[in-house]
Amino acid sequence: MAQVINMPRLSDTMEEGTVAKWLKKVGDKIEEGDILAEIETDKATMEFESFHEGTLLHIGIKEGDGAPVDSLLAIIGDDGEDISALVNGANETPVEEKVVSDSGSAANVQDETLSNTGPVEIPEGVEVVKMPRLSDTMEEGTVATWLKKVGDTVEEGDILAEIETDKATMEFESFYAGKLLYIGIQEGESSPVDEVLAIIGPEGTDVNAVLNAKPGAEISVEAKAETAKEEKRSVPAQEDRAVITDGQRIFASPLAKKIAADKGIDISNIPGSGDNGRIIKKDVENYSPSQATGPAVKEVANSDTASAITPMSLPVGEEGSEEIKNSSMRKVIAKVLGQSKFTAPHFYLTIEVDMDNAKASRVQINSLPDTKVSFNDMVLKACAMALRKHPQVNTSWNGDTTRYNKHIHMGVAVAVDEGLVVPVVKFADQLGLTQIGGAVKELAGKARTKKIAPSEMEGSTFTVSNLGMFGILEFTSIINQPNSAILSVGAIVEKPVVKNGEIVVGNTMKLTLACDHRTVDGAVGAQFLQTLRHFIENPVTMLA
Repeated sequence: MAQVINMPRLSDTMEEGTVAKWLKKVGDKIEEGDILAEIETDKATMEFESFHEGTLLHIGIKEGDGAPVDSLLAIIGDDGEDISALVNGANETPVEEKVVSDSGSAANVQDETLSNTGPVEIPEGVEVVKMPRLSDTMEEGTVATWLKKVGDTVEEGDILAEIETDKATMEFESFYAGKLLYIGIQEGESSPVDEVLAIIGPEGTDVNAVLNAKPGAEISVEAKAETAKEEKRSVPAQEDRAVITDGQRIFASPLAKKIAADKGIDISNIPGSGDNGRIIKKDVENYSPSQATGPAVKEVANSDTASAITPMSLPVGEEGSEEIKNSSMRKVIAKVLGQSKFTAPHFYLTIEVDMDNAKASRVQINSLPDTKVSFNDMVLKACAMALRKHPQVNTSWNGDTTRYNKHIHMGVAVAVDEGLVVPVVKFADQLGLTQIGGAVKELAGKARTKKIAPSEMEGSTFTVSNLGMFGILEFTSIINQPNSAILSVGAIVEKPVVKNGEIVVGNTMKLTLACDHRTVDGAVGAQFLQTLRHFIENPVTMLA
């Protein structure tokens, strides 16, 4: 019996997942425990294994696509098993079902009906657009960009999409007018030549009926498409014509015209590289004013006052931008930090810490065999000890109640390629400096290689964010809820300081505490920072 596999919830905050990579394809045999896919959550990319065995019959979410938790991910069952009801929904009635009498069978009735009705005709005015053959060696094409979306009005000559062939990426224009009713190949997807690319027709057309049309009707569609192409070759569309001063006619694609208009460029000055000198998108994008040879330029060059005109040197460049699909991690970061910033009343307290003793102590500690302690490890240990003395900071706001955490779990902000994750060093107040250093190094390594488990990023009661290694002197952070506070650690700087009434060279570091005013008052935050400064400036107190 077929088993439906839904998008799993792989972290406590996960609301949707993205299939980074399928490790199995439709038709493969699946054993229990086999890795089906790598799924990107809001925190990491994780391997997802099968709890069933059988044949992979259906993939519901393609590589690179995201979908909410519990969406149909895949179906596993027996080879050849009918899964149409599972894919299309249990309530959908199959088209082939017929009510028959006791003396006949459904198959006979269906065959008789088809033989009487013949091929299903495509409604008048509806056009099925196929993946075109844009080069002599092209066998399949990839839709690089759709320039129209379902529901848009399409005019004859409009550019529908940019299609990548085996040789180049080319604009593909419509030979028909109407509403774009259906897109058969999504951006980034590939398909063989003559696969259904789109359907154009009157609004309200039954798209399913068109898609289910019999082959006989498809031939008429291809014939109509070829006729339209021939008509277009023989009579160029009015919007593809432009007349310049010498009476010549130029041709340009609608997209090229639009880009030229947006840039304020006279399209008659642009040389075309398309068929028969047609101006296309890249011609406009690569055009610079120095290429202009229009009448106005010639007129100035031939005038008696040309020598008195000093050419103005204007900057020449190309505007450009790129939109990149947000990863699940990036979207969750935006959501969680936005909620924190706009729901928790933040306030900030900053102190400057003398780091002379810390630097000297670190040298001594690291001189021991197999020992490596960073300044960040010392800050984490000091925070854990200060939280023990100031439990008000180690809290969470729960609306009607405030939760006082008796355990101390330190979150450590770690930058990764897609954004930010916060591994958690648990029971940090009970760990020594070297133990904290080893735990942070291991967790950060897992986070950067996307091998960290969700359980290793849950349960923090306080968070530390350190940008000092990037030379940042001072900054503020957004509280990592449900924590009540987060500490921002700046760089250690060498500068003149006053000690015992004399100006000497010293080493200082700025720490900024962001507090949730619902749980932590200003005086409580200030007392916490005083205790924190005492531990950092006297590292020997953290070795007990």
